[in-house]
Amino acid sequence: MTGLLLLDKPPGLTSFFAVARVRRQLGEKKAGHTGTLDPMATGVLPILLGGATRFADYLPSHDKAYLAQFQLGIVTDTLDTTGTVIGGEPRNVSLAQLQQALAGFRGKIRQTPPMVSALKKDGVRLYALARQGVEIEREAREVEVFRLELHDERTLLVECSAGTYVRSLIDDLGRVLGCGAAMSALRRTKANGYDIAQCVTLERLETCSVQNTPAPVLPIETALASYPPVTVSEAQARRFGNGGALDLTRLRDLPAEMARFWRVLDPDGVFLGLGRPDPNASALTVERLLIR
Repeated sequence: MTGLLLLDKPPGLTSFFAVARVRRQLGEKKAGHTGTLDPMATGVLPILLGGATRFADYLPSHDKAYLAQFQLGIVTDTLDTTGTVIGGEPRNVSLAQLQQALAGFRGKIRQTPPMVSALKKDGVRLYALARQGVEIEREAREVEVFRLELHDERTLLVECSAGTYVRSLIDDLGRVLGCGAAMSALRRTKANGYDIAQCVTLERLETCSVQNTPAPVLPIETALASYPPVTVSEAQARRFGNGGALDLTRLRDLPAEMARFWRVLDPDGVFLGLGRPDPNASALTVERLLIR
């Protein structure tokens, strides 16, 4: 089975175990997700299956959106309410104060990744070090928050670039307010250009398995649609499929834009893989082939 499955990840599962459940239910040996969600988090988890895993680094859209609940007046060691309370000061915060504080976190900001993250230090995940009680110095990084507003009194709507940590955003918000804050729930509503409404649950996959009906797996090329398409002849398709470069001057109906990658299609419109156009060498070289 080759393609993309959009899972609505349930709470209590790591992304790794969510993928393992999908792999087991679909009988697919090879699968991987495109962006980690914490065990407490739910929502959009794109999972690549079979030969589609070869395209994980080529998905063009990495911006994400979340609904994040928060609790004021506490600071925890994990920056969420599952951790140990290590500080905070209960106080009344007005809506106007919240709105004013949020304004300072829109646009490009610098953010220090939390210890409970999937980033690696010397090959070890930071969250693994945090479980051992080890804390290391982390460098602040620039991220971008495109949209940040109150969804309701204690829920934020966040649209942001990849690499943005919502728990850190909430912790920083609490510091600005002077009372502390911790994330109490997180739901990812958008990822890689897909919306939560397009996702399926593990229960739905189980039903498909029991009823022997096809699982809602999307072709991987749907995730690569922003790359311009180029259709090649049968002979060119065979050459490309064998790893050979194609002469740009012999291709018909070239895309108007010279993008970094092109989607290469055979005469029937079947996706073969991604090619890298090189105008200087007048060649379209193979970047990634789809192995079904």
